Amino acid sequence: MRKDVALDGLAAHGNVAQFLGFRPGDGDRLIQTFNRIRGYPANHAFESPRAGIEALLKRSPEARVNIRSYHPEDPRSREFVYGLETVEAALEAAERLVRERLFILVNETVDVTDGGVSGVVHGGIIEFAPDDTPRCVEMPGVCSLPTAWGLSIFETIYGAKPPSFADARLEFSIHPRPRGYRHGHVLAWEFEQTPPPANSARVIWPNRFSRLIGDKAFGLLIANEIGLPVPRTLVVGRRVSPFWFGTPTGSNECWTRTCPFEPQPGLYTTVKGWLDPFALLQQEDPSGTVIASVLRQDAVTAAYSGAAIVGSEGALIVEGVRGEGDTFMLGEDLPAALPEHVLRDVGDVYDSAKDHLGPVRFEWVHDGEKVWVVQLHVGSTESSPQMLVPGEAAAWERFPAEKGLAGLRELLRDLAPDVGLVIEGEIGLTSHIADLIRKAQRPTKLIPRSAT
Repeated sequence: MRKDVALDGLAAHGNVAQFLGFRPGDGDRLIQTFNRIRGYPANHAFESPRAGIEALLKRSPEARVNIRSYHPEDPRSREFVYGLETVEAALEAAERLVRERLFILVNETVDVTDGGVSGVVHGGIIEFAPDDTPRCVEMPGVCSLPTAWGLSIFETIYGAKPPSFADARLEFSIHPRPRGYRHGHVLAWEFEQTPPPANSARVIWPNRFSRLIGDKAFGLLIANEIGLPVPRTLVVGRRVSPFWFGTPTGSNECWTRTCPFEPQPGLYTTVKGWLDPFALLQQEDPSGTVIASVLRQDAVTAAYSGAAIVGSEGALIVEGVRGEGDTFMLGEDLPAALPEHVLRDVGDVYDSAKDHLGPVRFEWVHDGEKVWVVQLHVGSTESSPQMLVPGEAAAWERFPAEKGLAGLRELLRDLAPDVGLVIEGEIGLTSHIADLIRKAQRPTKLIPRSAT
């Protein structure tokens, strides 16, 4: 089916980018086929190609148009001309292309860097990324989710979602500003009746979308989707409007948490109480290259707090302390003995998460009645009480645990690549100190102070 015919059919059921279709006539003559331009009836007969392109340019939010060319018997696109700003430039390009006996589509330029996403929904899988067209699904780094999770997350962040079909593939984009012929937030680009894929979504992050909103925000959205208790959270992002999700904890207090693009264990601010998120972003990341957002999260009245990981032999490792766990995560306090009911409740949360995501690691707070998840990541570790990161090294550098996270970060920055670490003293296997070493993938042995 010709692209203009397909767009005409798609426009009858959904919102499409405003467009004009032309086929070649004699010489460089443009013969109008189909169009959708806001304020005009479908397939309005413009008095001339110039008049149609002029109307399209006036109604394009970017005041620019693109031209896509194709052969009617070959669905693959040929030359693509982007971001034309004048009627004369668009006419010149269109007439040149029809002289080659190509069909063309002139459509409004749609800004793909507006904080929205583009992708494909097909049966039970939805895949998408920011700053790209729906063809992003052919590239690495896309976010892949079960369709129900993705649509729910779109509703939370954008207040809009594409339609989904059991036996069809839809290319779509979502935009903060209304776009297209029907002036909506979702654009449909291509629709194809086809059986759903046999495989399922592979939920991993960091990905391109998690970097848009921040790693912590994405992990907590996933935790919320699979039904884990997540404290009510406000995300104040650089590139998307603020949005809420999660469950009120009943506390009037809050935590302010910086949310980098990717995990940076213990490096940026996490503090109890409210801080100006814009001042915090300017203070800690003035270039805007590290932190995606700031989270305002309901506080949990903490009876116990800690973290859980999967260790080298596939067993769950749960560590924590009484009360709030910020100093434990920073390596300033050692893990304490936890009551059996706390260990059981954390284990139950892990089992629930594992059923949906496979092995996970997470930070938790127990309020005396239930566990709340305050960070979530996918994947297991190779850590054990003797070897935090397995491997061999040409030499070993000793590091006293009491020097803490800042001292370790400084040491890792200057350490030669072939040198491993020997941590002298006690640290939590789930602490930010351990996370930082695992992130660096530095072979690291653990030696209790009593053994030295």
